[in-house]
Amino acid sequence: MKDWMKVIPADELKTYLQGGFMGAGEIGERTALVVVDVTLGFCGTEGSTLEEAVAEFGPACGPVSWETMPRIAGLINLFRELGRPVVYTRSHMVDTTYVGKATKSKRVKSTVPEGFNDFPDAIAPREGEWILEKTKASAFFQTPLAAYLVQRQIDTVIVCGVSTSGCVRASVVDSFSNGFNTLVVDDCCFDRSNFAHCANLFDMNAKYATVVSLDELEGKMLGPQMTPA
Repeated sequence: MKDWMKVIPADELKTYLQGGFMGAGEIGERTALVVVDVTLGFCGTEGSTLEEAVAEFGPACGPVSWETMPRIAGLINLFRELGRPVVYTRSHMVDTTYVGKATKSKRVKSTVPEGFNDFPDAIAPREGEWILEKTKASAFFQTPLAAYLVQRQIDTVIVCGVSTSGCVRASVVDSFSNGFNTLVVDDCCFDRSNFAHCANLFDMNAKYATVVSLDELEGKMLGPQMTPA
């Protein structure tokens, strides 16, 4: 049993299974990766404690960010090697001043700290990879992401990033709602709350997506040859 499943009460899991939830979805032939909000603002400086990271950047997740980073880098490299699209998201710093942030949390600091929107070197976008700036939690909300995916005839969206309970979850729900097969890579997502991380993986897996590990995804994608993106 996966670690995130262990926090789910056995009787509740049984009820979900009896109700027809938890079924695995299929991975299609044309996949794209969406890397949600893995910026310094949601990580904090490498080596910081959680308390130090939050003092630096209010939404930061601290050490778990950097524990997850090598796996996210491996996932990105998998898509690059297979020639499949990689999309990065981050906050739109200008537009959020007019339409509000992605959550109702109050700003601890009056100004956004320098470097908040920078990507860590280990997962930094390459030339030609799209950085999609957004104002709300979902990568799809009032952005051209769905049009981008349709133009490239994508049938399956793979999602990783931060936070599992926030922008990852919102993007996953909207991906499913837009008609895409949707997979979440559990060990390539992170959250400031382990409980929220586990509970939201459980709920996404039950209703909107198939939750897999990086190893499981590699097995699926490196199996029978799939159509290049």
